[in-house]
Amino acid sequence: MKAFTAVLLSLLLTWVLNAKQGDVPPMGKFLSPFRGFWQNAEREQDFPARQTLTLPGLQQPVQVRFDDKRVPHVFAQNDHDLYFAQGYLTARDRLWQMEFQTHVAAGRLSEIVGEKRLETDRFFRRMGLPYGAKRSLAVMMADPTTRTVLESYSAGVNAYIHSLTPATLPFEYKLLNYAPEPWQPLKCALLLKFMAWDLSGRTDDLRLSNILNKYGPGVVKDLFPDYPLREDPIVPVGAPLDFKPVPVPPTPKEFSAELSNNTPRNEPDAELGSNNFAVSGSKSATGFPLLANDPHLQLNLPSIWYQIQLSAPGVNVYGVTIPGAPTVIIGFNSDVAWGVTNVGADVLDWYQLKFKDATQREYWHDGRWKPIRRVVERIKVRGQVDRLDTVLYTHHGPIVYDHDEKPFLSQTPIRHAMRWTAHDGANEVLAFYRLNRAHSYPDYTAALSTYGSPAQNFIFADAGNDIAIWPNGRFPLKWRDQGKFILDGTNPAHDWQGWIPQPQNPHVKNPGRGFVSSANQFSAGPDYPYYLGWEFAPWDRGHRINQRLARMTSATVDSLRLLQNDNLGINAQLMLPRMLALLRGQSLSPAQQQVTQALSRWNYFYDAAAIGPTVFELWYKTLLKQLWEDDFGAQAGAEMRYPSRDRTNTLVLKEDHSPWVDDRRTPAVETLPQLARQSFQFAVDSLQRKFGPLSPQWNWANQKSTDILHLAQLPGFGRMDIVCGGGAGIVNATSERNGPSWRMVVALGPQVHAFGVFPGGQSGNPGSAHYDDLIETWRLGQLNELIFLRSATEANPRVSTAWSLTSQ
Repeated sequence: MKAFTAVLLSLLLTWVLNAKQGDVPPMGKFLSPFRGFWQNAEREQDFPARQTLTLPGLQQPVQVRFDDKRVPHVFAQNDHDLYFAQGYLTARDRLWQMEFQTHVAAGRLSEIVGEKRLETDRFFRRMGLPYGAKRSLAVMMADPTTRTVLESYSAGVNAYIHSLTPATLPFEYKLLNYAPEPWQPLKCALLLKFMAWDLSGRTDDLRLSNILNKYGPGVVKDLFPDYPLREDPIVPVGAPLDFKPVPVPPTPKEFSAELSNNTPRNEPDAELGSNNFAVSGSKSATGFPLLANDPHLQLNLPSIWYQIQLSAPGVNVYGVTIPGAPTVIIGFNSDVAWGVTNVGADVLDWYQLKFKDATQREYWHDGRWKPIRRVVERIKVRGQVDRLDTVLYTHHGPIVYDHDEKPFLSQTPIRHAMRWTAHDGANEVLAFYRLNRAHSYPDYTAALSTYGSPAQNFIFADAGNDIAIWPNGRFPLKWRDQGKFILDGTNPAHDWQGWIPQPQNPHVKNPGRGFVSSANQFSAGPDYPYYLGWEFAPWDRGHRINQRLARMTSATVDSLRLLQNDNLGINAQLMLPRMLALLRGQSLSPAQQQVTQALSRWNYFYDAAAIGPTVFELWYKTLLKQLWEDDFGAQAGAEMRYPSRDRTNTLVLKEDHSPWVDDRRTPAVETLPQLARQSFQFAVDSLQRKFGPLSPQWNWANQKSTDILHLAQLPGFGRMDIVCGGGAGIVNATSERNGPSWRMVVALGPQVHAFGVFPGGQSGNPGSAHYDDLIETWRLGQLNELIFLRSATEANPRVSTAWSLTSQ
């Protein structure tokens, strides 16, 4: 009996240790010295200085050299082998990251983590990310060039997957107890759609419709104007048009959507943005253009970007790419450099529908009932039976939620159809393929012609001394304010009725001021003939960049690097004197007086050790809440949003007696000085509770607390409380969780020189020294020189590792 019990217990223990128990990994496998996470600690012999790898599928030998930052420099003899090698090497460093993100975009997280992510999966499927990815894939696979790129890249990823053993699986697979699946070109398209969701999935249609219904068009025109008072657009006002505009559809009769109580939450972060700028040779020390780019995205480990050099007949390019997507996204070659920032145009609209009956089989449009297409989604759930979910489609796009239920993101209107550019097929890969091979301005404009979504501000410079910028992508041809509010789904006049012709997208080449730039602000001034949206990023970053570029002469790489790290707070410079003036004559405690004195001495720079930004940001944020919460906050009825910062600033600066100042929830009539006093007291009290009496502990880095988390937010695998300056709305846009995800400066000329860094490392393996080895350089605002090899045999003291890839 004892023997039987011992055997039974041993079997039970073996099962427990090798099966996943809820969120706990199978500890037997996970802790095994032979196949567990110990095996992921990278040893010197795991990365030999010389080796030959046999990779069936290659057509000819490929040479790969690695520099001291572990950046691969790939030299292939044809396109197939070039992208095969890119897929293999990227997967070797980042397989889990690239595969995990495609599971998110495809609505397949439940396969990995179980039922708790079922609503996430339903949401991304209902938002149509897989639907849009399949449509783009069809366009890309119909082109022989991009078909080769996607199939070769996928084959390279699969070559790495096939080489894995239980011991060499990336750490996260062991923790979550699953295995990678074969890579397909569809996954590359899914990654691009996931980026489109991140950068163009924001919408205010619902909240503005609620405001229109509650307060009327006069208030909307006053508090939510189509163009701000302060703006410094990407294409300068007055830039001549080099095209004849096409007619814009007429504005139909006014339509009022129903009120909705849905609460907008968890939207894409408004701080997501980017900077790019280029100066012409007339403003540089060398007489050749300089170009800089720093895309601002969520800060994660593994890093969102992966550095690589790709060389084959017809191409030799260096830059960063998104793991899982082929070609270089931001980079340079010997002749040109380019970069991107997000446009932020209104490319996602909602249509209120009229169904024939409760079965929701037909909807009314253009004077007749039209059928609704029903698509059944099968969602695999780990450890459970598959779930079926039916998504309804109209000619606009999916009805994301078709009956009363709690949406995953409650900004999503129920029983409304969605129209989004990310659902339209386009060949973004071809755009980057051509940019990688560009030599001149005509090559650059030809490359942009196939790009669809998410719309980006493509900045450009070449060694021939051309500089240019194109806010580029597919923009619907809209009547003014179309999509600012919920649209009428029964009226064809509310449909999207075509596109702005791509050659007529905003653009400027070699402007007289000697520079081009973007920081997510308005693409063009009010003189641009088409409507792109009513709100873009505040003017602060763009204005500050243009201020400094306008003064710049004999610019060098360091001039642009220092501009990328500029910490001046334009909004604080504008508003703090007025806010301090509002306190004058009011009774302040000694501690509060001490704080006002500190603020008066502040130079408006958001440096890590500064105290001014700590107080100002909390004070300003509280003042805004006191101004608008009673009128546009959660308790005001239907869910709405606050007016823009530009409009709020105008009120605080010039409209002392505005009726919006009064807090309608109190019997008294409040004044601006009273609100300033109350919000200041709140800020000081809060900081005293957090840090004690005014001291260096109040420094901005402590208050902001920049964190770089693991992509799956695994504790211990991120970098917390990084001491650095910057902030939202600052050129150095480093905030709590977002920041410059890649800083690059390129000096063009007879021989190109480039510099760059991202906050992480080349490897996605936490057990590698290259997991986060670039963070300190990034934190200090410094850049590494990027090694651009002209040949596979070029000598360089920082390039000591050389591998050969062959098929035999």
